[in-house]
Amino acid sequence: MASLKHRKATTVKVGAAVHQHDGASKAGLLERAFTFAFRGLVYAQIWEDPVVDMAALAITPDCHVVTIASGGCNVLSYLTANPARITAVDLNTAHVALNRLKVAAAAHLPDHASFHRFFGQADDGANVRAYEEVLRQHLDDVTRRYWEGRDLSGKRRIRGFATNIYKRGLLGGFIGSAHLVARLYGIDPREVLAAETVEEQRRVFEARLAPVFDKGFVRWLMDQPASLFGLGIPPAQYAALSNDDPGGIRAVLRGRLEKLACDFPVGDNYFAQQAFGRRYASGAGHSVPPYLEPEHHADIVARASRIEVLHANFTEHLASLTAASRDRYVLLDAQDWMTDAQLNVLWAEITRTARPGARVLFRTAAAPSLLPGRVAEAVLDRWDYRAAESLDFTARDRSSIYGGVHLYVLKG
Repeated sequence: MASLKHRKATTVKVGAAVHQHDGASKAGLLERAFTFAFRGLVYAQIWEDPVVDMAALAITPDCHVVTIASGGCNVLSYLTANPARITAVDLNTAHVALNRLKVAAAAHLPDHASFHRFFGQADDGANVRAYEEVLRQHLDDVTRRYWEGRDLSGKRRIRGFATNIYKRGLLGGFIGSAHLVARLYGIDPREVLAAETVEEQRRVFEARLAPVFDKGFVRWLMDQPASLFGLGIPPAQYAALSNDDPGGIRAVLRGRLEKLACDFPVGDNYFAQQAFGRRYASGAGHSVPPYLEPEHHADIVARASRIEVLHANFTEHLASLTAASRDRYVLLDAQDWMTDAQLNVLWAEITRTARPGARVLFRTAAAPSLLPGRVAEAVLDRWDYRAAESLDFTARDRSSIYGGVHLYVLKG
């Protein structure tokens, strides 16, 4: 019963953010189908590069960061920059439960090896025992009920950390389906990970992966907005993606996959490891999110209590705060979902709560910033858009799935 209640709460909150059309229309039906798909775990791993985030945010020890939680990788990774506080909010109860589990694990697991086993490998029965013996007593009742509740297979959700949690969730299922389609054409996406140089990565992409985009079934599949729900892309964002290249959605997706496969050494890009291998690579020298790096573990443990995780709407949370009280804002790609009215309320609250020098970071499916012409000039004129820096951050973002990374800094 509690699980159904939490799923309903997520559906209501996500629906309020996503629904822009009448439910009887085709667009409205797609929006409601997305809301239904978004009820459970979507991202076991967040798909924004925290190294880029921290370079853009320029976090200082007096900063209070407000961010959308998602899978929690970036929330914990921001601790390496030593902020005073982090408030992580999310509409999705599964993401809230995952973030609270990560914070508890950072604070209470005995060492880096057990912490990395839990979230870096996430495929060992010892993780379930660690949950039972160490973590569950440090979780609130709602979070505990989530992880001890049953998934569609009838197994407790915490068992996901014994069977590779990164294959779970909406995104994990999407990546698994993409691997299945590739194999139908005789292609193993892991071939990219076997390449020893960036030049070899490009040869593999061009010879093996790129031709898949010309297959009839794949072309049809990409033309269906619902096919990208697994990436957490609602109908409005699908439309923005489609308009980002004259070649349409297929050209956009091909270009994003090309960047992921070819622009960064795969050993240095854990996003490529997850996309093509469905897990983080093992062994020394391979990339993982900053919060899992052994050299940061002591800081993560010492600073974990600075994180507060809330089941809340970002704008409504800001509305509850006093003026000039926050320093950094991370919106992920949530604005792609918003109407003009929602954007204006959000930016009015950001501007009201921002301290001098505050920074706002967000991503968009299409390349340009979506704010000009949509947010009131009186509000937007108070912010400096760092265009050149934003282009650089976009090029450096290893996840490669966004058209733009955008930085705004409060003037004065």
